[in-house]
Amino acid sequence: MADVPETAQARPHITAVQWVICVVAAIGFAFDIYALLVLPLIVRPALLELGKFRPGTPDFNHWVGLLFYVPAMAGGVFGMIGGYLTDLCGRRRILVWSILMYAFSALAAGYATSLPMLLFLRCTTFIGVSVEFVAAVAWLAELFPDPKQREAVLGYTQAFSSFGGMMVTAAYYLSVTYGHSLWAINGGHEAWRYTLLSGVIPAIPLIIIRPFLPESPMWQQKKAAGTLRRPSFAELFRPQYRRTTLITAWMYACSYGAAFGAIQHLPRIVPGLPEVAHLARPAQEVVVSKVQAYQETGGLVGRVALALLAVYIVGRRKLLRVFQIPGLIVVPLVFFYPAKDNLEVLKWGVALAGFLTVAQFSFWGNYLPRVYPTYLRGTGESFAANIGGRMLGTSAALVTTTLTNQMPGGSASAQLANAAALVALLVYAGGFIASFWLPEPQHEELPE
Repeated sequence: MADVPETAQARPHITAVQWVICVVAAIGFAFDIYALLVLPLIVRPALLELGKFRPGTPDFNHWVGLLFYVPAMAGGVFGMIGGYLTDLCGRRRILVWSILMYAFSALAAGYATSLPMLLFLRCTTFIGVSVEFVAAVAWLAELFPDPKQREAVLGYTQAFSSFGGMMVTAAYYLSVTYGHSLWAINGGHEAWRYTLLSGVIPAIPLIIIRPFLPESPMWQQKKAAGTLRRPSFAELFRPQYRRTTLITAWMYACSYGAAFGAIQHLPRIVPGLPEVAHLARPAQEVVVSKVQAYQETGGLVGRVALALLAVYIVGRRKLLRVFQIPGLIVVPLVFFYPAKDNLEVLKWGVALAGFLTVAQFSFWGNYLPRVYPTYLRGTGESFAANIGGRMLGTSAALVTTTLTNQMPGGSASAQLANAAALVALLVYAGGFIASFWLPEPQHEELPE
């Protein structure tokens, strides 16, 4: 047996329970994105109904910024606490409670009667999503000790996040097309309400199955043996973790900044295109859903590409730059040019922008478990994902909406496209420059 090459040695088979865990994790990741990406689709019609604002006005842009950023702030703060509790109380327990929170929040949001009520329920939805993602990544990473198997499992299950985007796009399209035949909500048949309500559907199997799945064996063994150290936020800034903590938080923020500062504004840019502006509002919403489908398809292909490349490209910086370098050029150009006057080119451009940007989200799910030990894994991941991504990164949405009023352009949508292009350029450049300081994991195995 000593003569058998290492590459030929059989890897452990995935058990039936592990397959169930992978399926449930994939549904969880899909629902996370489902709950988040519903906002770009529904924010315009929700503000038209609840706020009576005219698109492009300062009040309209102000509320768009609030609905994008305030929930992200809430998710960042409570997501940090959730990451700490994931290390303290266990991965599975926190997962179950986070699912319950965002499922019921998504359901209640469909019945919102005012903008403050909608804002509050988006905050609780975002909190549940922020906690669930961190706990799920730590849980999955520790359930698959084989490095190659772990990389593949994390990559492919996260790829299902893009299915969440495609599902919410489909739900919006169906709501726009058939919502008039459904039951009335607050005396009307607004598609944005049915789209929010549909967010509870993917949560149902998670609520039923996840409480019966096993805890992370790595965490449980250390807890039972009394060797599990107590997590601490201060630990993240000790010399051996400080650089990792700060650089990953900044780069995570840049990844989120490209999505929230540019791509997620497309549902408000598309209605201003020459080919769309003359259409009635329901027809405009159908076009928006179709453009969104191109973006989500590109994101799905990007996540799958990341999952494939993660197994074969050893250097993490090299892997990330496969998507960063072309994105630095492509994403700003998509908003500078076709987002103003060419619907057909925009569809393919946003598919490529989704491919390059969304793949980076999967990168962090694969990278972060390898740079923190068991007692800090959830806490470290939550700092990068929540302080960096949710709080700092999503502030790009507020930056974009604020810049919009100062940008040149012949229309409100053209001003928004110019602002999105500028923000995309800045965050992509910021992420690429920071990648030169991104630490390479020392070993393929997870740190103990």
